[in-house]
Amino acid sequence: MTNEPQDQVSSSPHEGYASDDAAPPNDQAAEQAALGAMLLSSDAITEVTATLSLSDYYRPAHATIHSTIIAMHSAGLPVDPITVAACLRQAGDLNRVGGASYLHTLVQSTPTAANGSYYAEIVADMAKQRQLIETGVRLITHGREGASGVEQIAARATAELATLGGAERWPDPIPLGTHVGLPVFPVSALTPWVAKHVDAVAEFTQTPPDLAATMGLAALATAAGGRVQVEVRPGWREQSNLYLVCAMPPASRKSDVFAAMTEPIYNVERQLQEESRARISEAETEKEAALAEAEALMVKARKPGSTVDRAALVAEASAAKLLAEEIHVPPRPRLTVSGDITPEPLAQQLAVHRCLAALSPEGDLFDIIAGRYSAKPNLGVFLQAHKGERLQTDRITREQPSVDKPALTIGITPQPAVLQDLASTPGARDRGLLARFLYALPPSNLGYRKTRTAPVPRPVAQTYHARLTQLLHTLYALPEPVTVPLTPAADRAVEGLQDTIEVSLRPDQPLAHLPDWAGKLVGHTLRVALLIHLADRAATDRWGHPVEDTTIHRAAEITAYFTQHALAVFDLIASDPATDAAHTILEWLRRRKTDGSWRTAIKRRDAVAASRRFRTVAQVEPALALLEAHGYLRADVPPRTGRAGQPASATYRVHPSLREDDTDGS
Repeated sequence: MTNEPQDQVSSSPHEGYASDDAAPPNDQAAEQAALGAMLLSSDAITEVTATLSLSDYYRPAHATIHSTIIAMHSAGLPVDPITVAACLRQAGDLNRVGGASYLHTLVQSTPTAANGSYYAEIVADMAKQRQLIETGVRLITHGREGASGVEQIAARATAELATLGGAERWPDPIPLGTHVGLPVFPVSALTPWVAKHVDAVAEFTQTPPDLAATMGLAALATAAGGRVQVEVRPGWREQSNLYLVCAMPPASRKSDVFAAMTEPIYNVERQLQEESRARISEAETEKEAALAEAEALMVKARKPGSTVDRAALVAEASAAKLLAEEIHVPPRPRLTVSGDITPEPLAQQLAVHRCLAALSPEGDLFDIIAGRYSAKPNLGVFLQAHKGERLQTDRITREQPSVDKPALTIGITPQPAVLQDLASTPGARDRGLLARFLYALPPSNLGYRKTRTAPVPRPVAQTYHARLTQLLHTLYALPEPVTVPLTPAADRAVEGLQDTIEVSLRPDQPLAHLPDWAGKLVGHTLRVALLIHLADRAATDRWGHPVEDTTIHRAAEITAYFTQHALAVFDLIASDPATDAAHTILEWLRRRKTDGSWRTAIKRRDAVAASRRFRTVAQVEPALALLEAHGYLRADVPPRTGRAGQPASATYRVHPSLREDDTDGS
């Protein structure tokens, strides 16, 4: 049975109507068709939003669906009934708008997505009719009350009717550098034993679930990173290590959450080290004895006298020394390194252990990367250890001059200001370091926390500890890295994700100004999917089975979350050229033209004149897309003529708030 949106029409602004029979002008079929077109086509999203604003919808549920589609489209996320339902469910709005089935009803009610702009015009016309009626009701009320003179009422009527003639209602723009409504981590996409522990830790510590979920992923990556890899297609493999950062302000209880999510890692590390003590001691003793035997032979060979066969003794000593060198003394097991390790010791540790994790509740590692202890930042080890590229440097060890397929996992929870310091590090953006991180920027609960909360339930904590411990032991014991394939359906899901992200990198799309970060998004999704796959099977021996398409979709939901937070982080640290260019264009739009008038609409080529730094239209396109996403501009795409040749350029309408005389009355 199809649910209908749970709109409360009686609580809408139209309370002046006597009954439902006298409902204000509206066209539910047109509203449904406009939304259905947006769910079917990304082109329709642009066309419909150029005509409709949220206030044009008669049904509040339709406005909620429209707002969700726009937010997802602006973040470069795929838009269809399934993904929109997931987003609405996460926000707690799905049942209110009629459930997932109603989204499919919208699609079925749409004759063709190509007519989206026409459906939008019908809805907009109905909205203008309602506005006209509401204006008339207000004017009649003023006249009956007699609160103002006839001249004042007439002036007010003239002003209000003038707004109906074409003046547009623009919502307030979102200031650059701020992102409202960042999503909460989709905890339900995680494996249940991880998700339950994340929710319980978040409730007990009164912290956003983003913090515990990010460190939960870091814990899984510590177990699997470099030891298991996923093969997408021949020649394309992804490791399972991740670089994760969850930035939160001081007093956010980061240390408590960090300890709760990583405790099994340090317990297993201590256990491995304790178990290896006897084996290491035995090997060291055997090696020392063999070296002592070789040295004793050399002592005999050095003694004077003709009765000594020096050549035979030297040969025997050399053979004994070679045998001694072949005795392997295993290193002390390590899963982690400290959060303040410098690049050179990190390279040495990777040479010995290959797979390591740098975990810390603070941001010291970013200070190290930025070159706190050196005049020039050393980014090489952090760049190569993410991808598993051959690490070769004279400063590793004499015995181990290079490392094949190093795998470093990073999980840290610094303060947001540390991200800005990292962004200012020479080469951090240009060489791709910033693009290797998955970012979370949740709000702090400080000031809204409960004073008494229930502790993490013992069964939840025990299951988390047991499963993560088992995964750590099992994967650490692997003699060689294991490769896990994809099912054919999962391969197709990855292909669809590739297509979606490729479109989002176009000049007029939301991720156009983050090509370096977005270019690694598919790889990050595969890594997250592999971690979910392993966690799902932590209690069994079936983790070598192929990764399924449902797992890819769950991982895509998680990386979609990271995508929206990455947009906010890169805006915060102002490390991308698009943000700087957007500020430049914004300042230019706030200035009058030489003739004293204001700019009400511009084209791409006009924006090039905003600064001498711009030489081509391609340089301003990412900035214009950013300004459009923040509500400062609206793009009017000209209709296709069907003629051959270069299509006409879009016109961008300018938000009225950028004209000073709109606010100062001049």
